[in-house]
Amino acid sequence: MDTKLVELMADLMEDEVLALVKEKIAQGDDPTEILNDARTAMETVGKRFETCEYFIPDLMMAGEILKEISDMVKPLLEKSGTGTKKGKVLIGTVAGDIHDIGKDIVTFMLDVSGFDVLDIGIDVPVQTFVDKIKEFQPQVVGLSGFLTLAFDSMKKTIEAIEKEGLRDKLKIMIGGGQIDDTVKEYVGADAFGKDAVAGVQLCKQWIGG
Repeated sequence: MDTKLVELMADLMEDEVLALVKEKIAQGDDPTEILNDARTAMETVGKRFETCEYFIPDLMMAGEILKEISDMVKPLLEKSGTGTKKGKVLIGTVAGDIHDIGKDIVTFMLDVSGFDVLDIGIDVPVQTFVDKIKEFQPQVVGLSGFLTLAFDSMKKTIEAIEKEGLRDKLKIMIGGGQIDDTVKEYVGADAFGKDAVAGVQLCKQWIGG
């Protein structure tokens, strides 16, 4: 692990981070290692957010740095053939909610962990989830929602998936905001992830890899 990269990114030093990543790529460092360091830094950012040291704009900034690193490193991963995908995950923020930071981090981390991820965006209507599941045929569906009003949307989405006869073929995880076991039971999901790392662990557990 490159502690310098992790610390700079956790401290949101965008220019320094990108310069260091460019340097690492130029000297032929393993792209997977760079992404692992970015992931470690994002965990620190998440902890700082939980302890109110960081706020929403800081999370957005971290997400932006993450995206830039991802754009720089992804072509190298594709070239090196580490792109064999482990399984399909469909993810989206449910209807009525427009929060996407947590979802974007989960998408990124699933992607770099080798899953084929389809992110269908924010404020996604129930029917769109159903249509995209039929089209993409994922093994796991992730429903994201930060607001408490998202819980009803999650419940309706899962009910619609069930009605279409798709529920038995996939696992459903939920995440974001004030989600716990009670919410998981209420909406009918298989599990909840308290953070992006937990989301990736669930997918590995269900799909393997």
